[in-house]
This record gives sequence, C-alpha cells and structure tokens, in this order.
Amino acid sequence: MKDVDVAVVGGGPVGLWVACELRLAGLETVVLERRSTPMAQSRALTMHGRTLELFAMRGVAERFLAEGRPIPTGHYAALDTRLDFSVFDTRYPFMLFLPQSRTEALIEDRARELGVEILRGHEVTGITGRERQDYRLSARHERGEASFHARAVIGADARRSIVRQTASIAFEGHDATLSIMMGDVCLRGLDGPPMRMVSNACGGVTIVPVGRDGATRVIVVDPERIHVPVGEPLTLGELASSARRILGEDIELCDPIWLSRFGDETRLATHYRSGRMFLAGDAAHLHLPAGGQGMNVGLQDAMNLGWKLAAVLNGTAPEALLDTYEKERRPVGAQLARNTEAQGALMTHFDPSHLALRAEMSELLRMPDVNRRLAGVLSGFDLQYPPVGLFTGEAGAGQRLPDRDVILADGTATSLYRLLTPGTWLHLSCEGGVQTTLPGWLPTEAVRFAVTRGTKLEVSGREAHAVLIRPDGYTAGAELARR
Repeated sequence: MKDVDVAVVGGGPVGLWVACELRLAGLETVVLERRSTPMAQSRALTMHGRTLELFAMRGVAERFLAEGRPIPTGHYAALDTRLDFSVFDTRYPFMLFLPQSRTEALIEDRARELGVEILRGHEVTGITGRERQDYRLSARHERGEASFHARAVIGADARRSIVRQTASIAFEGHDATLSIMMGDVCLRGLDGPPMRMVSNACGGVTIVPVGRDGATRVIVVDPERIHVPVGEPLTLGELASSARRILGEDIELCDPIWLSRFGDETRLATHYRSGRMFLAGDAAHLHLPAGGQGMNVGLQDAMNLGWKLAAVLNGTAPEALLDTYEKERRPVGAQLARNTEAQGALMTHFDPSHLALRAEMSELLRMPDVNRRLAGVLSGFDLQYPPVGLFTGEAGAGQRLPDRDVILADGTATSLYRLLTPGTWLHLSCEGGVQTTLPGWLPTEAVRFAVTRGTKLEVSGREAHAVLIRPDGYTAGAELARR
C-alpha cells in the first residue's frame, strides 16, 4: 500500500495539470492512467488564450507557443463571420493550434519535472473509504495489482469515470443523436487556402492543417451519413466521398493517420464534489466538441481545483474553500453544454430554414458586441466568478486580471503573471504601499507580498491601489480608488 496525499485518476491533459498544481504546493501526488502509452491521436487541437494565460502563470507558456500555430480568429458554429480575439486585453489574442498529443506530452514533462509520479498501464478497479481523508484505491496493471492510500481523489477519467460512479454522482444529459466524421489525412487537390469551412445544402466540411508534418484534419457533417452510429468504423473512402460531394471539388484523401466519428452526447455531473472526491474535465462535463472548448474548460477546472485542494490539505485554508470549486466551475460546465448544443443545432442541419438562420447569425456576428460576447465565452477571457462562499463580500472578487509588466520597489523588472509562478497568493501594492484586507481565514505566510512602482491595475472599472490575487489569477479583493 502506497501512501500519497492525492490520487489523480486519469492521465490526460486535465489530470496531469491538476497533478502539477498539487505537486507545486508540495503534496505527494500520483497519477493513475489506464493507457500504457501516451495518446497518439489528437482529439483536441485548439488551445484558447485563457489557457495560455494559465500556463504563463506557471512559467511554461513558451513551451506551447514554440510548437503551436497561432490563429488570430475563431469560429462559432463554423459561421462565415469569424470571432475576433484582438479586442481582449491579453498577451495571447489568438487560438493556438497544437495537437493534443503534444499538449499532453508537454504537460507530462512539466509534471515529471515537479516530481509527480505517473503510473501508466494502471487501471483503477475500485475505490473505498470514508468521505473525508481515508481513500483506498486498487489498480490493475500487467504485473498484478497495486494499492494506494490517499487523502483525496480526483477523477479526470472521462466519460466512464470510476470516480464519479463510486461517488454516486449522476451524469445527466442525453445520448448522441447524430455522428460527424473526422480524419487526419494527407489532402491533395484542394484549391485555395489550406484552412476552410464550407456549409451548403449538401452538408458541411471543415479543413484545418493539424501540424507541421503535412497532415490535415477533415471534419464532415453529411446529412446522408449523420445517423450512422458513432461506434461504426469510418473508412477513408466514406470520408473522401462525402467531402468531395459537399465541396464540389475533386480532392484526394490518402495516408490516414486517424479516422473516427464523434457525436453530440451532452452530459453534466450533478455535483463536482463528494467529500474529498472531485471531478474535472470530461468526467464532469461531456459535449459536442464545437469551438474547441472542452480541453480548455477542463484545464481551467484543474487550475481552480488544484490550488484550493492543496491549500486545504496543507492547512492554510478551511474545508469550506473546497465548496467554491463546484460553485465556480459547475456553472461554467452548464454554460458549455448550452453553448455547444446551440452550435450543434446550427452546424448539423442544412435545410433552407437552417441555412437562412446561419446567414442571419453570421450577420449578427458582425456586430462588435455580439462578436465579443461569443469570443469571450469560447476563449475564457470574459469569465468572471460571482461572489461565492469564502469570497463573498470582497470588493472586486472573481475578476480575471490581464498580465502587466511591473517594476518592483527594488527596481526589478518582471510581470504580474511571473509573480504568480510559485502558485501562491499574491498581494500587490500599486501605490505607496497601500494594502487591502486579507480574508480572516488566509494566513499571512501563505501570501506573497510585492510593492510596485507605477503599476496601473483596474478592478471593477476602477483603479486599484492594492489587490489580492488568487493563485489562479483571479482577484480575491482590492482597495479601489474613490470615484
């Protein structure tokens, strides 16, 4: 029996990132992953700007930027009018195209650097224990079985989550009602730009370069094939035939790397927590992969949960802090389900009325406020947490702070996000050493204090003389200038 502080079930990007956060705080953390080898396929391709901001707060954003391909605009339901990310105050006003296999590998590198124990080929078969801090996990592997004793368990183990089942948390929603074809292939004979989205009376086709090896992702919504079961194997010929008919071009698809179907199954866990068992990522929310949001929302779940659980287990926060994980993140999961359901309705019907609706929606996206609203939702830049639990009543609490270059009192040049890389709370005094009140439950020794010269921060539309910043980059309180 191996003793750890936290057992993370599931070694995809979400499970690995929450393990990074826990280990950064000094907790003994093990990741138990059923697969014996890393994922070769890349279900997710899109990394949104807010995710890059989270990585920047831990000093690793450049690793992803070095390999990914920035795309300055996004899409909503594959409409003709693109979403504009340049309107946001961020260092990353774009999407980054990076295969999930590389995202996972880069996060795993970070986890191993921090000392996370990652056990592949370990399928968790049972979890028992009390609700608070005495969990026992059994895992099957090729050499037999292993047992673990943990103070907390995190389920990042996707649709069939054993953590969710053990915690008796319902996964409400609906089964897939349709299927969409997808292949990573070599594409020849395409006229025009290498990235394209086409919708017409025959169906819809999305074409996106996947990486630097010449592979192209082809996604096809064919009304003649949309009711083929998701589990039925997809052939290259089927994908190519549908793509040619919808595009009206004699393209050639060859050398398939991966062929698959995916559906619109949509589900949301009724709770994200039971005792000290938690859900994150696809174990908590499942949806049509429209707009490239799923992995990003899961990584933000991981960031939110990681520092909170670490604080409680390290004794620097009360148990009530854990309640704010569900209160802050489950509404995001509900919004994600609603958003992707709406996109699915626009993307998968090609009769005249739906094509007219698409045209109207595309015109609406030309309105700056509408475009910003949807771009803010997809990117995560506009997420603001409402006052909940231990953060209720604090001025400006729950707001995202953009990165800023800052000069410290001793003349050191740095940035706001670099000050957050240790994963601790940050109290930033922006004017004359002014301070804002710390929550009564937060120990002073858990906070990093910094005084800056000439830094301008805005919270709730007002200049902040001092601000208390959570480890995930959201405000917990501020001393604001008078109006």
